[in-house]
Amino acid sequence: MLVEDSLVVRQLLAHIVSRDPRLALVAAVDSGEEALREIHRVQPDVISMDIRLPGIDGLETTRRIMAERPTPIVVVADAIEDSSLKISMNALRAGALSVVEKPVGTGHRAYEAIADQICTQLRIMSQVPVIRRRPIGAERLARSDAPREEFRGTIPATQAPSVLAVAASTGGPPAFAKLLGALPADFALPVLLVQHMGAAFMEGFADWLNGVVPLTVVIAREGVRPQGGHVYVAPGDRHLTLGPGGLLALVDEPPVGGQRPSATVLFRSVARAAGPRGLGVLLTGMGEDGAAGLLDMHVAGAATIAEHESSAVVYGMPAAAVRLRAAGHVLPLDLIAPRILRALQPGLAP
Repeated sequence: MLVEDSLVVRQLLAHIVSRDPRLALVAAVDSGEEALREIHRVQPDVISMDIRLPGIDGLETTRRIMAERPTPIVVVADAIEDSSLKISMNALRAGALSVVEKPVGTGHRAYEAIADQICTQLRIMSQVPVIRRRPIGAERLARSDAPREEFRGTIPATQAPSVLAVAASTGGPPAFAKLLGALPADFALPVLLVQHMGAAFMEGFADWLNGVVPLTVVIAREGVRPQGGHVYVAPGDRHLTLGPGGLLALVDEPPVGGQRPSATVLFRSVARAAGPRGLGVLLTGMGEDGAAGLLDMHVAGAATIAEHESSAVVYGMPAAAVRLRAAGHVLPLDLIAPRILRALQPGLAP
């Protein structure tokens, strides 16, 4: 189902969807109110959601859908408009799965790439199981019967951590908001962060995250020495690494496992540069990016954590890390920040 108030954009999206034999258009509506009425009738597998809607906006529509009839939602947003970016990030927090750029005209040089990205996201996200969210807007909570810790690795960290590396894909923005939001503003470590998201949205993502967590969040820059209490977000088109001198480096090498930035590239660089003084966390996401890199950190003696299945929106990347025995701890999202803070306390095992 397409939700888009602009007739021109709605027709363009319908044309884009019609080109993909794996997608079928069941409804195209111009308001959140109509989407809420139609969803029970057409029962879509996935929804393309505009954010700037008359009446009920896309954020509120997302919240209501996730409370009343949970359905995978892909936000289609203007990547250059600040207000749209902020609403889009809040929609991800409310339960939408990903955000893609609005389509451009068929004569635009970027049309094919953007159209392919839209169809790819709709196809992939249609397969993601989603949960009912009550109260409206509430964060996903771990099941009360979930194991509080599943596996403890055999190689503990041998020194106090000096850097925290974190990564996620689908479901990452709300997970980062919850994880980093539980760390104090004077958190001692620099945080290096990889989130799989379109390059056009990374500045908006960093700005949004900066507004919802106590730490200072910025896009990573070449040659910067990372400081405690700061989060350095990988740009959307380059790998983020930690160099041997402790400086950040942005790398233009090809994608790894189809991803650039890649969590594995970040984790491997931290394993090399920080060894046992690294701390790695792999959160929700599709695929296996980050698992091999987290294993390198684990072998180097670093403390490593993977998110538990009970709280992950998509248990792909952390599951791969568990299969490789790369995670020293497997924890629900709400227990990861306390474990990180424990690792910084002298005399306590991380």
